[in-house]
This record gives sequence, structure tokens and C-alpha cells, in this order.
Amino acid sequence: MSAAKDDVNAMAREPAPLPAAKKVLHNPLMVPLRAVSIGQRWFLGIGFFVLFFAFWALATFGGWVSPTFLADPVTMVHEGYLLFTEYNFSLDIGMTVMRVLGGFILAAVLAVPLGIMMGSYKLVEAFLEPFVSFCRYLPASAFIPLLILWAGIGEMQKILVIFIGSFFQIVLMIAVTVGAARRDLVEAAYTLGASNRTIVRRVLIPGAAPEIAELLRLVLGWAWTYVIVAELIGSSSGIGHMIVDSQALLNTGQIIFGIIVIGCIGLISDFIFKAVNRRLFAWSCVS
Repeated sequence: MSAAKDDVNAMAREPAPLPAAKKVLHNPLMVPLRAVSIGQRWFLGIGFFVLFFAFWALATFGGWVSPTFLADPVTMVHEGYLLFTEYNFSLDIGMTVMRVLGGFILAAVLAVPLGIMMGSYKLVEAFLEPFVSFCRYLPASAFIPLLILWAGIGEMQKILVIFIGSFFQIVLMIAVTVGAARRDLVEAAYTLGASNRTIVRRVLIPGAAPEIAELLRLVLGWAWTYVIVAELIGSSSGIGHMIVDSQALLNTGQIIFGIIVIGCIGLISDFIFKAVNRRLFAWSCVS
């Protein structure tokens, strides 16, 4: 009897069993941050373009949108063919690409060292950051009248528009990236006897290099928006010039084709930039 009573008291002292955890069902296709295969990425990316063109064709061929405001895909392709065969559109593409690369490379060559200096040395950052931040908010198109007075309507004016639009963005973003370096790595380098210049050259720059490359890739995309603005005024060649001429003739097929060409060139340059970044910084997490 006493043993049974002890067993009852022991059971009373035991904590009540926890309720079974509710099973959460996860959608295997929509798991946050889950990586997708290269095949899935290509399939989904191309699938969006297929749906986009399908809706475009439905809206135009179905008569929901007037051809005056939006040409159908077939007309757009035909107008693009005419641009290449009758209007030497390949020259316009070459001029636009040259302007983008010229302004972007000039901005990167000057902005990257300056951004590294600002991120590495707080005295330099305190001196330059207010002015760089001020200029970063100024639209590049606002400088076009001044640049026409200073450089005329030639190629230098268009390259300078891209330079102004890219330079200050690159400087500030690189300064922030370099300044966010891990302090423990810096302290470890000092412990091993590194000098100030060695810290910048062997710790800060290598650590920030992958992100700097990604920032340059992003800014290259912005440079394409600046070149179109530069070509809208005082230009006799380029994709932007063609778009303005087509707008005067209400030729929406050529306008859309020019926009698509810009997007295709930008997409190709983006893929090339990504491939180069992966090759140069295979040890990083650059995607």
C-alpha cells in the first residue's frame, strides 16, 4: 500500500507532457532564401518575357490599345529590321555604347581610388563627404545646358553627362563599403605589425573588392539612363537620337525597338560583369 502511494505521489510530481508541436507545412517552391538551380533560373526568367510579350500581343492585336500609342510586336520587329537595313542603326548602337563606356570608365577610374580614400581615412571622409553627398542628389540632366556651353554638343558633352551621373554615386557607395570593414581583421593586422598603408592595401581593399565590383555593375546600369538623356539634346546619332526622331513621326514601333535594344545590351553587359566578378572573386559570395 505504501509503495503504491509513493508511485502516485511520484506521478503527481512529474510535469505534464507538453502538447505535440503543430506540424507546419512548407511550400517547397517558396522557401525563403532557398537557392534555385540554373535551369530553373533560366526557365523562370525566359517565362516572364514570354508572358510579357503574350500580354502585349493580346492588347495590341485584340484592339484594346490603338497602334498610334503602342505598336504590336510584329510591327516592332519590322521597324527594327528597317532600322538596320535602311537607317544604319548599328552605327547608332555603336555610338551609344562608346559613350556609355567612355563616361563610365572615366568615372570609375577617378571615383574608385577616391572612395577608397574616404572609406579608409575618416579625416578625408569628413572633408569630402558633405560635398559628395550634395552632388549625388543633383540630376545629371540639369548640367546639360552648362556642359553644352563648356564642351559644345560633341562627344565630350555626352560623356561628361554620364561621368557626372556616375562619379558621385560610385565615390559614396565605395566609401561606405570600405568603411564597413571588419574591425577584428584590422586589429589583427596591426597586431602582426602591419603599417597604416599595409592595412589599406592588404586588408581594406581586398575585403571590399567583391562589393566594389558589384557596385560598379549596378552603376553601369544607371549610366545607360544618363546616356539616353544626353542624346536627347544636341545629338545627331545614338539610340536616344533615334527615339526622339521616331517620336516626332509617331513611330512607336521604332521607339519600342530602341528601348528593347537598350535593355538587351544592358542585360548582356550585366551577364558579362557577373561572369567576370565570379572569376575574379570566386572565394566571395558574389552571385
